[in-house]
Amino acid sequence: MNLLSYGLLGLLAREESSGYDLMLRIQPFWQAKHSQIYPLLARMESKELLASRWIQQSDKPDKKMYTITDKGIHMLQQWSQEALAAPVTRDELSLRLFCLWLTDKSSANRMLEERKRHFIQKIQHLEDILNDIPAENLHFGSKNFGDYILVQKGLLNAKAGLEWCQMVLRMLLAGDVSADTNPFSLKPQS
Repeated sequence: MNLLSYGLLGLLAREESSGYDLMLRIQPFWQAKHSQIYPLLARMESKELLASRWIQQSDKPDKKMYTITDKGIHMLQQWSQEALAAPVTRDELSLRLFCLWLTDKSSANRMLEERKRHFIQKIQHLEDILNDIPAENLHFGSKNFGDYILVQKGLLNAKAGLEWCQMVLRMLLAGDVSADTNPFSLKPQS
């Protein structure tokens, strides 16, 4: 099974969902499309890791709802105890900045301002989610604990990304690394 399969099982371990709902709920962890999700759901159903039922709807097409089976829970528990693979990084901005010497300053500013806006929106979104997490049951073993630590991780990453964008924008304005405020920087200190 691939990582997306485990992610879908993890979502189904929390609650019954349609394929469409699963696609929306997996997005914070994994960028996936319908064309990836539905074949995986069919495969996992054929392996009896999940089950499905149809819900008739009067004003919309019928909806197929999925639930995890005991076999699926067991598979998810086994996977959660395996060694982690190294993280995969895919970041278009980093690739573009690697080629920064080929562009002009206004294009570089535009890219960083766009990413800065993205981080600001993400921080607001994650803070809203954090405010909606019930304050009770924030202990290891509860679903709320996992939600809380993942939102905190997202917030820390987004805040670091925002700070980094602001620092690089200052360096672009200065025209060199003299505006580098990173305490771990390799630039000579004056």
